[in-house]
Amino acid sequence: MNDFIKVENIFNNIPQDLTVEVFQDLLTQKNIRIERIISKGQKSPEGFWYDQDESEWVILLKGYAEIQFEDHQKPFILNAGDYLNIPAHKKHRVEKTDESEITIWLAIFY
Repeated sequence: MNDFIKVENIFNNIPQDLTVEVFQDLLTQKNIRIERIISKGQKSPEGFWYDQDESEWVILLKGYAEIQFEDHQKPFILNAGDYLNIPAHKKHRVEKTDESEITIWLAIFY
């Protein structure tokens, strides 16, 4: 058996060009996917709603973001350390991310 173990750091290897949001799978298995998302001012397009087949647990590791749910009037504000669970098919969108600093998310899809 060839086990390959590698230590990496979630805050390393941040791309210089963040004109588009960066999505990086860190781990993909049968029933789980872990993704690093790097934002800098990005938000969902006007009128767009995520409607995912998977549930998503997300934590904001750095930065600031606002998540809007279709059935809520006000967005949920996330700062570093804040997390939330988004059930499958719960329509939501990213209303705002910090424009001056990078925002780093860790999303676990299950």
